[in-house]
Amino acid sequence: MNRNLWLLTLLQGLFFTNNVTFIAINGLVGLSLAPYGWMATLPVMGYVVGGALFTGPVAWTQSRLGRKNSFVLGLVVAVASALLCAYAAYTRQFWLLCAATLLAGYYSANGQLYRFASAELVAPAYREKAVSFVMAGGLIGAVAGPNLATRTQALAGVPFAGTYLALAAVAVLAMGVLAVMRFPAPPARAAASGGRPLGEIARQLVFIVAAGAAALGYGVMNLLMAATPLAMAQCGFAFSDAAFVLEWHVIGMFAPGFFTGHLIKRYGVLNVMGVGVLLNLACIALALSGVALAHFTVALFLLGVGWNFLFTGATTLSLSAYTAAERDRAQGAMNFLMFAVMAVSSFSSGVLVTTQGWDWLNLGSLPPVLLVGAGLLWLLARQRRAAA
Repeated sequence: MNRNLWLLTLLQGLFFTNNVTFIAINGLVGLSLAPYGWMATLPVMGYVVGGALFTGPVAWTQSRLGRKNSFVLGLVVAVASALLCAYAAYTRQFWLLCAATLLAGYYSANGQLYRFASAELVAPAYREKAVSFVMAGGLIGAVAGPNLATRTQALAGVPFAGTYLALAAVAVLAMGVLAVMRFPAPPARAAASGGRPLGEIARQLVFIVAAGAAALGYGVMNLLMAATPLAMAQCGFAFSDAAFVLEWHVIGMFAPGFFTGHLIKRYGVLNVMGVGVLLNLACIALALSGVALAHFTVALFLLGVGWNFLFTGATTLSLSAYTAAERDRAQGAMNFLMFAVMAVSSFSSGVLVTTQGWDWLNLGSLPPVLLVGAGLLWLLARQRRAAA
């Protein structure tokens, strides 16, 4: 542990405060403004699509400007986009809200690199624990996000306009944290040091499994999480109940961060990711068994823990697939794939839950979870053959 790693953990928490709040309110604000109900999660999708579109520009700024300057630029965009969201909510402009969340995706593309930056702040032997610990910083978002949304939803006289203003303040606070941080000097660019082209990196089985598990695991988690406030509203629950469920879901996402790195060290990254797949299956089974508050709460908590094991494991696994000089292109490709899958899941969540219902939404999440499990078994079999 060191000072910069602690600060990066706090930065991660503030980033996920933004993410959790966006998930909690964007679908509801979209539902109140959209011309048709099935378009409700388009603002959620806009945030994810923006993340995908901006992975390239963010990778470029990371390479040219360095970690810190690129992260500062992301936070400037976070402030601007939150203010634009507030204006869109206040003036009841649905498409402006979608455009604002699309712009906010630039901040998301930056924030998704915090976990990779953590591995650069410690010695190589401690990378798993550093990634896991910084991921645990999302606990701040688990508590702050839902409570921020609940306490500020009527602050400006228009539902959730005050919440967007509060998110701008959170981004300003993150700027203060970033101002006192120090990052290692960026490595030499791949073009100057003979790094491999992206196609060669991406053809490695270990990269395919790591990127696929991160993307599909995040996509399934986003599919169910984005739909939960809408599904609970359809079942007659108040927003405070949905905020409670999301709070426990995000606690499940990040509380294991204090020990996931230790589990990976002791039992191996593929075994921990395999447990993540089983937890996802348990979540789906429980969600299909009923729609009481307890069903939503426990199912979403299991989903969060399963996501943590998969995502932390996939991030750790990917570190063995590229060199320091290949960092920006490999991480950018991995995040682009993740955002692309999340974009599909964000849109699908609104369509499925408003037209087909909660049960079909959960059944639709089974194939990607099983595909991740198959990929892990494939890589494990390949590694055992190589060892033999």
